[in-house]
Amino acid sequence: MRKPSTAAADTEVGGRLAALGRACHRHRRWVLGFWALVLVAGVLIGGRVFEGTVAGGGAGASESAKGTAVVQAADPVKGTVTAVVDGTPVNGPAVRSAVSAAATDVARLPGVASVADPYTNGGSALVSADGDAGLVSVRMTDGSTPAQLSAVTDRLAGIEAPGAHVTVGGDLVLEQEVKQQTEKDTRFGEIVTLPLTLVVMVLVFGGLAAAGLPGIGAIASVGGALLAMFGFSRIMDIDTSVLPIATVLGLGLSIDYALLMVNRFREERGHGATIAQAVERTAATAGRTVAFSGLTVAVALSGLFVFTSPVFRAVGVAGVSVVVIAVAAALTLVPALLGFVGHRIKAPTEPVPDEGFFSRTVRRVQKRAVPVVLVCVALLTAAGAPFLGAHPRTSGADALPKSFAARQVAETVQQRFPQQAQAPVTVVVASNQRAAQAYADEVIAKLPGVSGVRSVTPVGADLSTVDVLVKGDPQGAQARQVVAELREHRGGLTTYVTGDAASVVDFKHEIATRGPWALGLVAFGTLLLLFLMTGSVVMPVKALLMNVLSLGASLGALTLVFQHGYFSGLLGFTPSGGLETFVPVLVFAFAFGLSMDYEVFLLSRIKELYDQGHGCTRSVQLGLQRSGKIITSAALLMVIVFAGFAAGQMLMVKQMGIALAVAVAVDATLVRCLLVPAAMSLFGEFNWWAPAPLRRLHRRIGLSEHVALPPLGVQPVLPGQRAEQPAERSAEESAERSAPEPVVVRG
Repeated sequence: MRKPSTAAADTEVGGRLAALGRACHRHRRWVLGFWALVLVAGVLIGGRVFEGTVAGGGAGASESAKGTAVVQAADPVKGTVTAVVDGTPVNGPAVRSAVSAAATDVARLPGVASVADPYTNGGSALVSADGDAGLVSVRMTDGSTPAQLSAVTDRLAGIEAPGAHVTVGGDLVLEQEVKQQTEKDTRFGEIVTLPLTLVVMVLVFGGLAAAGLPGIGAIASVGGALLAMFGFSRIMDIDTSVLPIATVLGLGLSIDYALLMVNRFREERGHGATIAQAVERTAATAGRTVAFSGLTVAVALSGLFVFTSPVFRAVGVAGVSVVVIAVAAALTLVPALLGFVGHRIKAPTEPVPDEGFFSRTVRRVQKRAVPVVLVCVALLTAAGAPFLGAHPRTSGADALPKSFAARQVAETVQQRFPQQAQAPVTVVVASNQRAAQAYADEVIAKLPGVSGVRSVTPVGADLSTVDVLVKGDPQGAQARQVVAELREHRGGLTTYVTGDAASVVDFKHEIATRGPWALGLVAFGTLLLLFLMTGSVVMPVKALLMNVLSLGASLGALTLVFQHGYFSGLLGFTPSGGLETFVPVLVFAFAFGLSMDYEVFLLSRIKELYDQGHGCTRSVQLGLQRSGKIITSAALLMVIVFAGFAAGQMLMVKQMGIALAVAVAVDATLVRCLLVPAAMSLFGEFNWWAPAPLRRLHRRIGLSEHVALPPLGVQPVLPGQRAEQPAERSAEESAERSAPEPVVVRG
């Protein structure tokens, strides 16, 4: 092996991240080949992850989830397929003949447990009040396959009679359509956002080569994320809604991290570094930032592991995996790609000036610090106020657009066949039908808020279900009160209260009991990380409070749009009257991590300048001036990614996309450009205060996002190599650059 020259060794940067950057640059073909394999595997194998997902899921250890599991274990039926035959009298001979023939054919298909229609075993319960619509209900066995389900739906959809219109739905069709549409929304989000982000990055970097690298890194990261989630779907239940959430996080972080790496690479090239030197120095500085950012986002997502609900744990597992993959791609793939196309990336002709838009903005803010803080806090508080009146809801068919068959069937059944609609509350009784009937008549029917008991159905020899009807909104306050009454008055029997209303109660209980622990874990981890970075106890607390205000504004906007229906026509959805139960928790975890990323970026710049001897006021001005463009650019790219997914049709995907887009936009503008500078100006030197014992602790174990870089030298050209020319610069710049390079922070 050829030894490096003395000049090259003098400019070599120490540290593991710099060594990783050098290795990835030196072996870039192998690194690129590895990520190409990851991408191919992600497309071919990871693309099947939607097949193994489950639609919906309650609170894992809750009573409603346990009751559902008890029924599923005892009942061989997997779910139902329902066909609505509408538009002509059900008793007409042509309709009767067509429906009866279809019911007979379906009953013979594999995977079918039973078939009910208006003419045999269904009777008048399957005929609408006006006699112009009828139902065919097919119960599928637990072992039925997608192909068998498709055969049933195709035969029912083929019912033909003069004037009759057939729509096929049911809970199994609903689950299938949710999976299909979620996959389409995910693909749509990727296809829309990547070109738009490329355009923005071309404007930021002024060249296609630099702009294309974050997109390539993002695509490779998504491939790896799909592969990871496919693996997790083999060992645990992954809710269908997890996939777009993880994908949008992976895209956003990958683009953000690659943007930081490429931006730092351009700066180093502008300082006169060769491509190899620039890659190494980028890995040592911006790479450190990427690793620190990934850690902060992972800490924010770790709070989800405190909850017992499968959806929270699945999102936590998928989210942390995506963060790890995004960081790995930024630290390995991007340096390798820079080795291939670094010579085509335009270096800046001059450094970022100390005076500009952001420094002038900060100076104006500092002159009016008190009113700026008061106005910002008032605006953010007012924006978050609507969330105090948010109503949690468990979505069913209303999660789909009105044009989907499953939703149309569900709404038709609810309006015209109320006896066949899903009951708001179902009580699972661990006893025979006679005992369950007596309990229903003597206890349930007499409870306040109960409008009646619809049916008592035996599931097994010692298991029955009781469908309970409630007054008012099926998931409203009165329905939730009925759940509480049923759980208090069990009639001496072993019962499980389930249904949508019970799921909402259980989710609220889980969030109320475990939410403070999750919040405490995230807050402690964040405060610890920021203390290790800044050495201050004031800055972390202030950052935490500002992030809470920013998140409140996001959740308030979410409530206004999706509960009260503002801009629903523009966004193309019908308000459901509430928010999906688990969405606010996920928004908090994701948005908190992303907001803290921008906080860390800005504080690291300010802290470095302060340590170099600048006063607090000037450090804030220079810090925002030097980092404002990259923060704004990264935030804009994030907003584009989230908005692209919000353009999908699934209601849950829209809610997450809108909430995260608003959170990032508010954080990067109102908070970072106005509130943070104003608050830091008010606190002055107190920003960096910490008790003496903690200051000593920080000196021993404190983290730093910046690293001392050796001065650049002229690396000799070895035989057979082409000399790499540094970016052209003026004589004054050359003289300035020849001086030892100061300590620098992240890219």
